[in-house]
Amino acid sequence: MNIIVDTNILLAVVLDEPEKDYIIQLTSETEATAPEILPYEIGNALSAMVKRKQITNDEAVMAQKIANNIPVKLIGVDIQQALKLAIDFNIYAYDAYFLQCAKSLNYPLITLDKRMKQVATELNIEVIK
Repeated sequence: MNIIVDTNILLAVVLDEPEKDYIIQLTSETEATAPEILPYEIGNALSAMVKRKQITNDEAVMAQKIANNIPVKLIGVDIQQALKLAIDFNIYAYDAYFLQCAKSLNYPLITLDKRMKQVATELNIEVIK
């Protein structure tokens, strides 16, 4: 099965968060897809975590390397449609890119973000729980 994976899913796995085992269980038989911004968003999240002193510089670099080794198919996004979703649902454009991918490909979405889950449900996007 193909799924759209949100950035927070990959970060939870590479940073060994409590949800890691459950995420691996849910996604073990899937093929992950994400918008082509995924590597940049991972880098941004890791640098923010370093800035907030949640992880060290070395941990961020290692997490980025591990994330790069997770097989995820990166695809382009219709930015106009994603922007419309962002405006219509009052969400960040970065979140809308993932929702737009799921909507356009008709793939289920996996995310830890409650608001994204809510918007996905409103858009009739299946959410993996």
